[in-house]
Amino acid sequence: MPKVLISDELSDAAVQIFRDRGVEVDFQPKLGKDPEKLAAIIGGYDGLAIRSATKVTADLIAKAGKLRVIGRAGIGVDNVDIPAASAKGVVVMNTPFGNSITTAEHAIAMMFACARQIPAADASTQAGKWEKSRFMGAEITGKTLGLIGAGNIGSVVAARAIGLRMKVIAYDPYLSAERAQSLGIERIEEVDDLLARADFVTLHVPKTDKTANIISAARVARMKPGARLINCARGGLVDEAAVAEALKSGHLAGAAFDVFSVEPAKENPLFGAPNVVCTPHLGAATTEAQENVALQVAEQMSDYLVQGAISNAINAPSVTAEEAPILRPWIGLAEVLGSFAGQVTEHAITGIEIEYVGEVGELNLKPLTAALTAGLLKPLVGEDGVNMVSAPLVARERGVSIAETRRDAQGAFGSYIRLIVTTEVQTRSVAGTIYSDGKPRFIQIKGIGLEAEPMPFMLYTTNTDTPGYIGALGTKLGALGINIATFALGRAEKSGEAIAFLGVDEPLEAAALAELSKLPQIRQAKALRF
Repeated sequence: MPKVLISDELSDAAVQIFRDRGVEVDFQPKLGKDPEKLAAIIGGYDGLAIRSATKVTADLIAKAGKLRVIGRAGIGVDNVDIPAASAKGVVVMNTPFGNSITTAEHAIAMMFACARQIPAADASTQAGKWEKSRFMGAEITGKTLGLIGAGNIGSVVAARAIGLRMKVIAYDPYLSAERAQSLGIERIEEVDDLLARADFVTLHVPKTDKTANIISAARVARMKPGARLINCARGGLVDEAAVAEALKSGHLAGAAFDVFSVEPAKENPLFGAPNVVCTPHLGAATTEAQENVALQVAEQMSDYLVQGAISNAINAPSVTAEEAPILRPWIGLAEVLGSFAGQVTEHAITGIEIEYVGEVGELNLKPLTAALTAGLLKPLVGEDGVNMVSAPLVARERGVSIAETRRDAQGAFGSYIRLIVTTEVQTRSVAGTIYSDGKPRFIQIKGIGLEAEPMPFMLYTTNTDTPGYIGALGTKLGALGINIATFALGRAEKSGEAIAFLGVDEPLEAAALAELSKLPQIRQAKALRF
């Protein structure tokens, strides 16, 4: 039974989801604030469920020998070292949809609060003043809202704003014309163009190298005079000092911030500036959102640990619960094909091409390609050095290019996978399929047809097609005390190149291979393990 540690506050309902789905749970909600104690026990868990208090550093991941998945109940994964998790093969999941509505509603609320100066008017009124003329506001209706980011949250904000009779424009490099049309918004190609037109600007992007300081001092200056800026996304997206100066000069009419470059925000240039509304990172702070993300992360982690389904992963291809049983045998085949190529290849690999033929080409290919790449690289970097999560990263680091091709069914097999490996000196291929028993079979090696079921210990030889070879090979193996379990043969043409692929009951050691290599027909002999 897989075991999950919950090191931050999570609802009782989420804990019960783990248990109902066959996952053992250790609920220690205060542990995330004690890094030393967490590091001391993390090695015993398959999964780690967190919120924002737990900091999953590279050092912690290094101590987590069994860890397979980290689940963040929320969107932001700033507190997780993603590269370290990927290198260790740990899937990192978040819950991007659980608090989308709540965060979008907070952005709309902040926009209203800023437009009508509600916090300042409230404080003034409760202080016994009656300053109607001081708090002149602005209508929302008919104004232009500029979205920077039109993903999960941005699209909800757009829908709410359209309902308020606002015109919505959006900058998002990943927003297609079709998607923009379906949302009823106008797509803008450049941030500066959006800033020049928008009466209200609201941000809904993660903080990355590309988005950090996206609203710089220069861009604050380019904003439409009298505009208002709302940031409920991430701290560090905006030059806060520049916004404060723009508020003081009157260039901006208002600003509303829920997130800050340094949190907790004890001090900030925005504090005390005119018509600024500040809240302490409340975007996801509703009862509904907290419950939703907790339940979602429990479901996602359970599905992965029990069924192999992957959803909302930051560093791995998604596999739905429905796809998992269909993909499982093909993933096994992909690993075997990759492992075969990795074990027999003797030169540096420069690139691979994977052909998905027939029905397999209609499946979700990302996990298949990841599994095949992991199988290929394991003989080169070691079993612990690569898996489905880290394989694409390791391949890039080693300069191995990866190409995928889908083809219609052809030949004797309706569906199969062919791997073509290019090295510094040659190109070789291996192909396999899944039989009706659900087990993988090799069906072609180096363009030569054969049928062989993978076994734990195998012998692969390339040889000259000459009479007596089968008997000589069998006799030599018998003399070495090695029992043959299966024997598959194939040849390109009579008296030409041939291959033999044998399943054996014992592992072949180097001394045995050296003896086999003395047979005059053998060109190459490899001991393989699957």
